[in-house]
Amino acid sequence: MAEDHKHHGVETPQEIAEDKADSHLTLERGFNFKTIFALSFSDVSPIVSIATVFGLILAICGAGFWTAMPIVLGGQLLVAAVLGDVASKYPLAGSVYQWSRYLVNPRYGWFTAWAYIWGLTLALATLTYGGAGFLFGIFGNDSPSHTQLAVVALLLAAFGSGLNIAGRKILKYFFYFSIAAEVICSVVLGTILLVAYRVNPISAIFHSAGGTHGSAYLTGPFLAAIAVAGWSFLGFEAAGSVAEEVNKPAREVPKAIFFSLLAVGLIICYISLAFTIAEPNISDVLSGKTLSPIAATLTAHFGSGVARGFQILFLVGFVASFMAVQAAVSRCIWANARDRVLPAHRFLIKLTKHEKLPYNAILFTGVVAAAIPFINSPKVYGMLINFTSAGFMLAYALPVFGAVWVRSRGKWTPGPWTLGKWGVLITYAAAVWLIFEVTNVMWPRAELYGSGWLAWSVIYMVGGLAILGLLLNLWIYRDGGVHVRQGVLEGIEDVDLTAK
Repeated sequence: MAEDHKHHGVETPQEIAEDKADSHLTLERGFNFKTIFALSFSDVSPIVSIATVFGLILAICGAGFWTAMPIVLGGQLLVAAVLGDVASKYPLAGSVYQWSRYLVNPRYGWFTAWAYIWGLTLALATLTYGGAGFLFGIFGNDSPSHTQLAVVALLLAAFGSGLNIAGRKILKYFFYFSIAAEVICSVVLGTILLVAYRVNPISAIFHSAGGTHGSAYLTGPFLAAIAVAGWSFLGFEAAGSVAEEVNKPAREVPKAIFFSLLAVGLIICYISLAFTIAEPNISDVLSGKTLSPIAATLTAHFGSGVARGFQILFLVGFVASFMAVQAAVSRCIWANARDRVLPAHRFLIKLTKHEKLPYNAILFTGVVAAAIPFINSPKVYGMLINFTSAGFMLAYALPVFGAVWVRSRGKWTPGPWTLGKWGVLITYAAAVWLIFEVTNVMWPRAELYGSGWLAWSVIYMVGGLAILGLLLNLWIYRDGGVHVRQGVLEGIEDVDLTAK
């Protein structure tokens, strides 16, 4: 009979009892506020943010794109405040998954994790593909083929995954080194460009692009700019993903979530302004003659030698961001495996012997991220950026909606870090912002995704993953959730898991 149960994919009572032992599995604590701030800082990354979206957003919207940046930052700070509030109550590995799980129920949490896992895994592919372009630029190849970029992206994915498995100390020091590179590339370089290499007037950031003006500009290029700019302010929740590895997580994680976004967001606005003002020929970017405006700006003002030096720092930022994103998504996968709500959970829950790192979850994300850049499409980079944004925004929206639901019923009890009397207003405002931005990112646009069916590619992607997720969820909960971990996790400090 046991063999028959296994054949049909249903666990026996003995297997269920064995799996319940997973509830004592926890990750080793070794991170402090400085480390998780660096983790979230590297995840958002001003270098990566500006290098990823600048050429795309400038070509769509012209210099006027810049005014979208503070708008998006403001909306995302609302989200960060709400997620920080919830993270203080539930500082568990897996961030958005755990927050939704305990705010609403396990199935709701599972769908949040599904969106988050895909959003972050696609982000990994975006980072390796973008980093590959800078690596070729360092060696003087400004026009690598798609296959060349994909192969180098694969190698970068393997390198970053190896460092993630190597241990927390290596992770810490690499993040600290990355922040130094971020400061040089962002603050120092931005200041030099603004002081010594102003080509365009400050007033240019308030002008529309090309011949599109008035309401057509606001509802067309400018809304597209807000959609693309969203990519620049994602990843701040990474501190919550490693909460079980943090000392005093209920107090330190919320601060890292909010203040890392605030710090990085201000730097992103600063460096994007600097590059816009220093861009030698915006009309060439708009016409498509200049495909890499950052490289063109650096080369025009500093020469090819210095420009390549800066591209090395950009590459460091991309690798650090890859490692931070991978650390976050691998913990989410591991937390789902611990709850036994993913296929192959016995494989994905495995930890390294000494530092208790989820090495199989890390390897899984690395393999998927390495494969995605081989998709051959002229718009692959723009699609990856917006697939990532859609996944992230949906993963943020579900716990925020959960917080709205709990607060609307008067059931919310805060953790040590709280929004206080402003909590209700901020939570509702964050929900409105996310509804707008999710709709905006998914809206079909030829200038971002391509013409014809490609314009609908983000909707197809989200819809396809939603259907696949629904089918997988029905299969996972085919026994009514009997096999899913129900009890309180053992060894978890500083957390109240009172059900709502």
